[in-house]
Amino acid sequence: MTTTGALFYLFSAVLLFASFRVITARNTVHAVLYLVLAFANASVIWMLLRAEFLAIVLVLVYVGAVMVLFLFVVMMLDLKTDEFRDGFWKHLPLAGFVGALIALEMSLVLMGGFGLTDVPVADAAAIKLGNTRLLGIEIYTKYLYPLQIAAVLLLVAIIAAIALTLRQRKDSRSQDVGEQLKARKADRLRIVKMAPVRELPSAPATGGDKA
Repeated sequence: MTTTGALFYLFSAVLLFASFRVITARNTVHAVLYLVLAFANASVIWMLLRAEFLAIVLVLVYVGAVMVLFLFVVMMLDLKTDEFRDGFWKHLPLAGFVGALIALEMSLVLMGGFGLTDVPVADAAAIKLGNTRLLGIEIYTKYLYPLQIAAVLLLVAIIAAIALTLRQRKDSRSQDVGEQLKARKADRLRIVKMAPVRELPSAPATGGDKA
């Protein structure tokens, strides 16, 4: 076994362990940190596969931006993790079946790549261009229409998320900016003039009172 193969199996084992801990960790913050570890190991595996652009994008976009945002939101919100775990064992058989089905589909798709015996050799022009430029050429020439469809789907998802967030709720409290701008001082403040009241000093006690 070569050094590259040993590193691949090592980082793959850490990736599987981190992925398993993401769904089994009781603490939400720990789950997010395990997800960051999983992304970091996935980027290293891509580096071993000579996909430097994808590895750097994974680190910069997901680990550096998305996961930091997730961690910030999780630490700011008081999430009731016990309520999320209600019915976990009840739905575990169905979830295990769906996971096994997805793993089987992925193995059937990827089995053809593992069965290759001849390693494709890149020509001198491709090596000179670099994989980042070749990836851009492939995306914006051969896969241009799927890229546009994916962009439209993401745009629809963003608009749908904003629409669901801004829907009217009975328990939400909001202020009308127009009504605030129309407010006048007389509507908010009333000055009442009152005569000053001075307390009279108490009368001193007399001798007869002392007796």
